[in-house]
Amino acid sequence: MSFKRNLPVMYAMAVLQGMIFYGPIATLYRKAAGVSVFQISQIEVVSLILCVALEVPWGMLADRIGYKRTLLISCGLYFVSKIVFWRADGYLMFLIERVILAVAVTGISGVDTSILYLSSGEVGARRAFGIYNNCNIIGLLLASGVYALFIGEDYRLAGLLTVFSYGLAAALALLLREVKPDAPARRAPGDFARLLRGLLRDRRLLMLLAGVSLLNESQQMVTVFLSQLQYVRAGIAPRAMGVIYLVMTLVGLLGGLSDRLTRRVGQRRFGVVLFALCAAAFAALAASGQAWVSVAGVLVARGSFSLLQPLQMEAQNSRVHTGDRATALSLNALLMNGVAIPVNLALGGAADVRLPLSLGLAAGLCAAGLWLFRRALGGARMPDALYVEPEHLL
Repeated sequence: MSFKRNLPVMYAMAVLQGMIFYGPIATLYRKAAGVSVFQISQIEVVSLILCVALEVPWGMLADRIGYKRTLLISCGLYFVSKIVFWRADGYLMFLIERVILAVAVTGISGVDTSILYLSSGEVGARRAFGIYNNCNIIGLLLASGVYALFIGEDYRLAGLLTVFSYGLAAALALLLREVKPDAPARRAPGDFARLLRGLLRDRRLLMLLAGVSLLNESQQMVTVFLSQLQYVRAGIAPRAMGVIYLVMTLVGLLGGLSDRLTRRVGQRRFGVVLFALCAAAFAALAASGQAWVSVAGVLVARGSFSLLQPLQMEAQNSRVHTGDRATALSLNALLMNGVAIPVNLALGGAADVRLPLSLGLAAGLCAAGLWLFRRALGGARMPDALYVEPEHLL
């Protein structure tokens, strides 16, 4: 049975879930509703803790009830979280929104990529992942353009439009065809333990996942939350922030060049360059409040992050050699979320003390990630867990 029809549905859902209209002013939105930066980081940490707790149970449940059903439930919760965000006012409501979001995100984690991987086949998987990522970026571009041209400082309107896009994405999930074979009546007790042992014994993969997580979470905190405070520090107007966000989203399309650049530069050298660029960008942001430095630093960090993403998605899926694909991928996400929790809390707390302190800390964390990355590769080629055979570009 062909599952190719799942691909356009997943791509359309990615566009709609990328349409976060409040993205350019996500921090300002929360601050206007009475939430401080440190409270934002506290809420993020609660969300990450829930993600750690729910990742593996969700993965095991997905392997039991099927990927389509899991995605339907998760997209429905995602929709509800956006409704709560739209009406949220104060710490408690934003906390509730993030709790619902954590349940939704962990349900989707590994399931969306599994559907893409099984629907496209191994040969076309990287192409499908590239299109899926770019569709999400197209959604961000559309939302950023609408924000810059029409929304301006009407934060609540941005929240309402996001509710509509996520509701439509949840409805589209009904059109998916199940790709997961029927689960056995009983799961062998040692299956989960075997998967966990396999991950814990792969020392180089553990170091690599930890290093990448340091970069990912630092980039997320800086480009999504702290960047807006940096723009205010640099005297950039809110409407201009929408344009910058639009450009930053365009930079995300650089991920399509990742395979070609990796083959030309070499995996280890290219990864080192990306980590170093991100660390240097954060250091520049910490040292300067000038507008051009602020914009350039955020764009460089975003570009470095985007170039690392296609490698992670295809590599983790190609590593899985079990029918319990969602469970195996959830274990990887569990480790990365465990690293992200202290990073998020530290950066948020430092930002409430002094913004340059937080940005300098982000630079240090990227440097630590670089050290782990180099140790993981050990001067040779990338370990099998994250090695990708060259293939045509998207």
